[in-house]
Amino acid sequence: MTRESLDRGWTFARFGPMPDGTTRPEPDGLERPGASESGWRTLDLPHDWGIEGPFRADLPGNTGKLPWAGIGWYRKRLTLPRLPEGGGRVYLDLDGAMSHPKVFVNGTLAGEWAYGYTSFRVDLTPHLKPGENQLAIRLDNPPDSSRWYPGGGIYRHVWLVKTGPVHLAPDGIFVKTPRPDTLTVTAEIENHTGGAVATSLRHELLWAGRAVARTETDTLAVPSPKLWSVEKPNLYTLRTTLFQGGKEIDRADTAVGIRTVAWDAEKGLLLNGKRVELKGVCNHHDLGILGTAVHERAIERQLELLKELGCNAIRTSHNPPAPELLDACDRMGFVVLDEAFDCWRRGKTKNGYHLDFDAWHERDIVALVRRDRNHPCVVTWSSGNEIPEQGSAAGAALSRELTALFHREDPTRSVTAGCNDGRAGSNGFSETIDLFGYNYKPHLYEGFHARYPRQLVYGSETSSCVSSYGEYFFPVEQDKSKGFFNYQCSSYDLYAPPWAMKPELEWEGIDKNPFVAGEFVWTGFDYLGEPTPYNNDSTNGLNFTNPDERKKALALFEKLGGKSPSRSSYFGILDLCGFQKDRFFLYQSRWRPDLAMAHLLPHWNWAGREGQVTPMHLYTSGDEAELFLNGKSLGRKKKAPFEYRLVWDDVLYAPGELRAVAYKKGKRWAETSRRTTGEPVQLTLTADRPKIAGDGRDLSFVAVAVTDARGEVVPTASPLVRFELLGEAAEMAALGNGDATDLTGFQGTQYAAFHGLALAIVRARHDGKGSVRLRASADGLRGAELTLSVEAPRKKR
Repeated sequence: MTRESLDRGWTFARFGPMPDGTTRPEPDGLERPGASESGWRTLDLPHDWGIEGPFRADLPGNTGKLPWAGIGWYRKRLTLPRLPEGGGRVYLDLDGAMSHPKVFVNGTLAGEWAYGYTSFRVDLTPHLKPGENQLAIRLDNPPDSSRWYPGGGIYRHVWLVKTGPVHLAPDGIFVKTPRPDTLTVTAEIENHTGGAVATSLRHELLWAGRAVARTETDTLAVPSPKLWSVEKPNLYTLRTTLFQGGKEIDRADTAVGIRTVAWDAEKGLLLNGKRVELKGVCNHHDLGILGTAVHERAIERQLELLKELGCNAIRTSHNPPAPELLDACDRMGFVVLDEAFDCWRRGKTKNGYHLDFDAWHERDIVALVRRDRNHPCVVTWSSGNEIPEQGSAAGAALSRELTALFHREDPTRSVTAGCNDGRAGSNGFSETIDLFGYNYKPHLYEGFHARYPRQLVYGSETSSCVSSYGEYFFPVEQDKSKGFFNYQCSSYDLYAPPWAMKPELEWEGIDKNPFVAGEFVWTGFDYLGEPTPYNNDSTNGLNFTNPDERKKALALFEKLGGKSPSRSSYFGILDLCGFQKDRFFLYQSRWRPDLAMAHLLPHWNWAGREGQVTPMHLYTSGDEAELFLNGKSLGRKKKAPFEYRLVWDDVLYAPGELRAVAYKKGKRWAETSRRTTGEPVQLTLTADRPKIAGDGRDLSFVAVAVTDARGEVVPTASPLVRFELLGEAAEMAALGNGDATDLTGFQGTQYAAFHGLALAIVRARHDGKGSVRLRASADGLRGAELTLSVEAPRKKR
């Protein structure tokens, strides 16, 4: 078998609803060879047409105000000098296409799928001819089909697979670990010869390229197994070789992590017999300002930032993930809740998956489980999120059917669901799944455990606290509905929508009920769409006490036709660019108790507030701290039971320095400070990686900071920053900031900083080599320049 990328060199055109609001008729016959491609453009996959914009105020904010709906065609010429003989096959594997893809070969429909998140295979063989062939893929992304930004296009990788007539079946290898020292392997074989054939298999377990176990049966004894865990994600390679008549005819390598997983109603998740508290986040599938198109480096960067946070678990909300996410979680040590659906038969949007559920759900579950069942990171399957059927007997019956489907395809893992209906924990619905997940119900943990003492419970979706990077509103009130102004959310981390809560309430529920396995916070990162509490017709952004501020906000609201300007969420612990909000440090203080850390908020640039009350909050892994303003102590405070932050409510603003010294068990632990900065004078550029690979996909994330003469970020500065990239080895992939109300397109040459920060993403070109210089400039400030190196692609891991 050979498997090669088919990402490069496609032509593309859009029809139906267009980005500018007009409609372009879809011509007949675009599937046929020779169809006109006038006005089409050439591009590489993965590709998200929606992220190209422009943002439009008239589009729904819940899906990001981006033009993702419509019809798209992708075409590519495929040259085959000869066709496979004797039953050999040629397949097209698509990791995901949004949505309803239909694959045509030389004008004939060869295969299709409905769900835009499912990986699937199309057999091209019957439709091919020697020489040049025409591949054409049509996508139909209907409006009102998603609750968040789904993207549009062939947004994951595409592969061309060639096999002999007898070969290993796709996703047909299944590795189980009944004991840490034993693997069992099943391997399905496909035979297209039309007759019976005699074959044999050999399985070898490789560590660092060397075989440590070998068998020609289905059982391998593993000497001194190196176990996979979140602390040490050890990975072996299982090499399966297929023989016919003593001759090798196919081979497949499978990443294997040896671990045991058990779920205990009192102890939670036991990984290799050791309790692992779920310190998890929910994430949608977009990659911020890059959109939904898969970029392996962007996925890896997100996980690196989450590791720094102390996170150890990911919930793929609310759909099957990109394969590359699971590969990275295997390598980096995250456990994954692999989720299938956001709805079943009862939909949440007019054109949602419920229209396809009856015809497709079994095929989607089978495709998901067979693709992902060998990943050690996947510890449970989720059949759905906040399913409307939770409260009905028919819904419970359907849930049992889905659980049985998952168990049929993978008897080694449990099945769960995220339940927001409080009745689901008492009406028997929980008994249709193995693990019970409560969304936003920490007050129900104790009662659920009393009713079902043998069933594990965890927070499948928690908190939904909202905040905007660098935004703070006064007075600081405890009422969770009060922190919303000018389409931003106060970053005091006290504010949330009606169903949600500040993080501490979830933690108190967990700490009072130690049988709870942990939580998945909504969300790790801000994402496009769902700008709660500022949805399209929301006037929450107009809640001003200052008449001038209200007049300005009302003018913007009216200018946008009675629409909110918000285009992305406020839920993230990190913003759309991956910058750390204050809440990052609140979670870090809990999830990394052994890390000596302390973080003060808000910033200390409040000209005009001299002498006014400006509460200071401290997030620390210590248990007490003393606060100083310009050298004078404002008192020492100690955390009370179920208290997770230290607060000085009566601080009066005065320019200068606030300094906090944290203690743990009476000993000095960590120190932090906030200083009033000087005026902004310069830009600085900091790259996460100064060297990238010239493979057309690798990225460097360059943070842009507006700083004063001492080099400190000025939190009140938001100048327009202009960018220039000099050199041919790379290109600008995206520009952005963390402002959920900024409707500037991500593909331009300039972007405003937001509270002193912006982000530029540089992408290497195919076969790029050499260096490029990134320049940033802004009126009245000293500019900055950074050199990035583009080198030969790294060897595959």
